[in-house]
Amino acid sequence: MTWLPEDFVHPVRTAVLDGYHLRPIRATDTELDYPAVMGSRERLWSFYGEPWGWPAADMTVEEDRKDLARHEREIEAHQSFNYALFDDAETVLLGCVYIDPPEKPGADAELAWWVVDELVGTEVEAALDALVPAWMAAEWPFRKPRYLGRDISWQDWLALPAAGA
Repeated sequence: MTWLPEDFVHPVRTAVLDGYHLRPIRATDTELDYPAVMGSRERLWSFYGEPWGWPAADMTVEEDRKDLARHEREIEAHQSFNYALFDDAETVLLGCVYIDPPEKPGADAELAWWVVDELVGTEVEAALDALVPAWMAAEWPFRKPRYLGRDISWQDWLALPAAGA
């Protein structure tokens, strides 16, 4: 199976909860993304540090901008997707959802997501947690998505062989 059907059109805005939505991230979001990431860096590193080496303690604004520009290019090319969680006015970035081709066998997509520290345990986090699997089923072509850190621990995922191995 290829990663995505040729005629697939990715969603450009998805409501999460009244007042919050997801949309594809852009390099122009750096001024909102950087404080969200670095303000929650310690917790984010506890999930993504070993598998992704992210976010580095010394990440600069310019490095973040380059990373977001890469995500923006990958979204346009349908290579992978990074959706940012915003308030409706897009004055604050509150988290991200990553949708990637599988690195490990047994899935047709791998997903991970996070919210800023201030939203942990809130209605917004619960709404995002409920939305992502429903959104995958309703609007994306995947039959076997894997939810990293949720339906498989990061340690168990790291222990899986690489796809094609």
